[in-house]
Amino acid sequence: MDYSRYSFSRRELVQNISIFLALDAALSYLFYDSVLPFLLALILLKPFLKFQKQEYCRKRRAKLAMQFLDGMQAVSSALTAGYSVETAFRDACAELEKIYTEKDMIMMEFRYISAQLGINRSLEELLNSLAERSGVEDIRNFAEIFAVSKRSGGNLIAIIRNTVQAISQKEETHREIETALASKKMEQGIMSLVPMLILFYIQLVSPGFLDVMYHNALGVTVMTISLAVYAGAYYWGRKIVEIQV
Repeated sequence: MDYSRYSFSRRELVQNISIFLALDAALSYLFYDSVLPFLLALILLKPFLKFQKQEYCRKRRAKLAMQFLDGMQAVSSALTAGYSVETAFRDACAELEKIYTEKDMIMMEFRYISAQLGINRSLEELLNSLAERSGVEDIRNFAEIFAVSKRSGGNLIAIIRNTVQAISQKEETHREIETALASKKMEQGIMSLVPMLILFYIQLVSPGFLDVMYHNALGVTVMTISLAVYAGAYYWGRKIVEIQV
């Protein structure tokens, strides 16, 4: 599986198109009170779907990183019990079956690794392949450390255990940050809706109050600038609450 690519299911495609159309209709009505901006904005549907695919990929990689940590902890436990590295991965696959389903990403990857080890493919090659396909930094770092330590004849058990511990600490820090920012992200989401809600409230209780801003060059210019500022504020708000570990 190439984790840098994502294909929508039919349900996801319909859902995302519906979200775009609803957002397009709301902005066209509130900022322009016209059908024309709605029709012109349809050219943004393709970029919107592309952006959504990137978001799905990001979430999938984050989920894979968490699952990979569980997998490597199972490998570390098997190594401590005295198994070879290759056997440890096979044993970890059996352990992961108690936690995950067959459709979970880590199960598919570990089963693939176990199957490929059975036809004498090197574990180093398989881990490098997973690192390239996943694009996950922790997996890439682990694959590089594993390759170097195997070539240099280092203590694989100690190296894997220390690497797993480092990944675990990083993941714990990430979860703590996510917990601390959860309320801020909710506040950012609510504040992003406030301008649209204010416009909708004015349109509801005072029809015609904003007519001076519609259907004339000056008003359209002002509303376009306002919409651009609104979009910029939303973008930077998202960036501020997204902290990479």
